[in-house]
Amino acid sequence: MSEGSMREMLESTIERLLADRSTPEVVLASESGAWPAGLWAAIEESGFALAAAPESSGGAEASWDDLFAVLAACGRHAAPVPLPEAILANWLLGRVEIEAVSGPLSCSAASTLIVDDGRVSGRLIDVPWGRHVERVVALADDRGTPTVVLLEAARANQRTLRQNIAGEPRDDLDFDRAPTIARGVLPADLPPDVLLQGGALVRSAQTAGALQALLDLTARYATERVQFGKAIGSFQAIGHQIAVLAEQVALASVSAEAACAESGAAGLALMPIAAAKVCSAEAAGIAAGIAHAVHGAIGFTHEHQLHLTTRRLWSWRSEFGSSTEWSQRIGRAACAAGGAGFWPGVTAGALPGLSEGARR
Repeated sequence: MSEGSMREMLESTIERLLADRSTPEVVLASESGAWPAGLWAAIEESGFALAAAPESSGGAEASWDDLFAVLAACGRHAAPVPLPEAILANWLLGRVEIEAVSGPLSCSAASTLIVDDGRVSGRLIDVPWGRHVERVVALADDRGTPTVVLLEAARANQRTLRQNIAGEPRDDLDFDRAPTIARGVLPADLPPDVLLQGGALVRSAQTAGALQALLDLTARYATERVQFGKAIGSFQAIGHQIAVLAEQVALASVSAEAACAESGAAGLALMPIAAAKVCSAEAAGIAAGIAHAVHGAIGFTHEHQLHLTTRRLWSWRSEFGSSTEWSQRIGRAACAAGGAGFWPGVTAGALPGLSEGARR
């Protein structure tokens, strides 16, 4: 299958699935603690969690460029399942030749896990949907060697249940000499913070999709809401704000899609990912403020669906590194490159030193 047809197939299928299954009612129910079993069953049946996995594991070996459409759709429909995390986790499992997982799966970029005699102890922090997933992927220290581990979530001897402001589970899982389902040494061409980078990539793409939904909602409301005898979108001030909103949507979408396009099966494109995370995080704050200003009081009500998008935008912009953290990382790399290395590094998409100083 050609690359273009793969992306078109993934996009059309995920759009139909999420439009039917990820309804506002399902999203709100998930915020109250309900696991959307029907939605995940449809995702599992369609094979989306395995999309980035090798064909030998039942996957499609889809590229990150192809997967941008899937990740953006998850954001656009506020899908209350860890599909982006499962895609990332299975991609990493494939790199260490561990069999892919089709069931509920998540991953953690913040880990204090240590491998000792084949068993794992430590904490996984901010595990998306940790209370609901069956398995989780993380990096552990095996006597100084970064190691990818696949664990049963049920083996956690303690769980700290938390949520982000969108009501999405972000749990801490503690393990005490838990057995691993599988483990493999992290390949030398992948950085120790590969899950941080991958998480930033998927959140940027999700944010791009959510921003497009926000623009659609706001533009439609501005044409339907009548004030002083005409649609409020016809007022110059409102029209200007919607234009700014559209600019932010385009900025976030282009940067996130570029990060996906530059990332390949072998590794992730750090410089484009860092830029995409900064752009998407800043766009999220600006766009959400404009959307609520245009909607006025109705946009703050629980009954209106605007908050399903804006609360996720506010949450996702700080997950897998905030814009401040990623900006500082880019800034340190730019300073280290100096005047002679800055522009060549920017044009090459790889500033020396950017991979150093990884932060959660």
